[in-house]
Amino acid sequence: MSKVIPLKWKAGELLILDQRLIPREEKWISARTHETVARAIESLAVRGAPVIGIAAAYGVALAAARPRASRSSVLAAIDRLRKTRPTGYNLFWALERMKDRVESKNSLSATALLSEAKAIHREDALACDAMADAGLTLIENVESVLTYCNTGALATGGIGTALGVIRRGVRTGKICEVFACETRPVGQGARLTVWECVQDKIPVTLICDNMVASLMASGRVDRVFTGADRIARNGDTSNKIGTRGVASLAALHGIPFHVVAPSSTFDPALASGEEIQIEERDPAEVTKCTPGLTELKRVSIWNPAFDVTPADFIHSIITERGVHRPPFDFAR
Repeated sequence: MSKVIPLKWKAGELLILDQRLIPREEKWISARTHETVARAIESLAVRGAPVIGIAAAYGVALAAARPRASRSSVLAAIDRLRKTRPTGYNLFWALERMKDRVESKNSLSATALLSEAKAIHREDALACDAMADAGLTLIENVESVLTYCNTGALATGGIGTALGVIRRGVRTGKICEVFACETRPVGQGARLTVWECVQDKIPVTLICDNMVASLMASGRVDRVFTGADRIARNGDTSNKIGTRGVASLAALHGIPFHVVAPSSTFDPALASGEEIQIEERDPAEVTKCTPGLTELKRVSIWNPAFDVTPADFIHSIITERGVHRPPFDFAR
């Protein structure tokens, strides 16, 4: 079990650990409305595809518990939450499930919607455990692994996706060290993955993103585990910006590259990664990394939050249903 918990339901409110402040401070946001949840998702106070879906589900439950809530007001809340972030599929999957629950009842039931949100939360925790077990079957000897962004308990309802595999690998003695990339410009690896590793006594070495090639060339990385925000039918995978570069370098150096994600991340409506909508975020996320940069005029900033890793670079995709190997076909 991880000591890290990103969401808590308590006495009719959703408590959200504000990930923008980690590792400096652990502060909780008290969400009593779906709008507070929506803003937490948009601002990255809560981030990570699976936990975004879970938070949104609780947001729907909050909307249903409001005085004079109606079916139309709850459906409007679902539409609001749907517009928070465009790339991660778990958000849309969870909201569609909540919408089905709303529409399947003759009258609005806040109790039933809260029960559904808790079920989504619980199922994701179980999926994390199953993915961790499946991922360990790939490791025969004691290995050092590299991961990108944050895919741990902060990003999920359980021990994590890629970091969940790593957690269990360390606990069972199959993984001796994890290399964490800082993950610019927001630093999810440097701030969040490293913090989680420290909390759970996982041996971690932080590297800058542009050190990956040298690290791989040194022979110190045996395997790569990353997460995913959306997976197309052919196995093309969107993940945090920079993942494609890590995957291509792993292919160049003959290092297995694995994606770890629950089935709620799969979008079978998309034939390939070319159809995935990539979110572009505020240029300030980039400019604040370099003091004085905002004072320069006529500097354009491009800040995509995700990129797409072609299925050809992916050695396997690990889900709660097991290890999937190419050629990938996730039609169902």
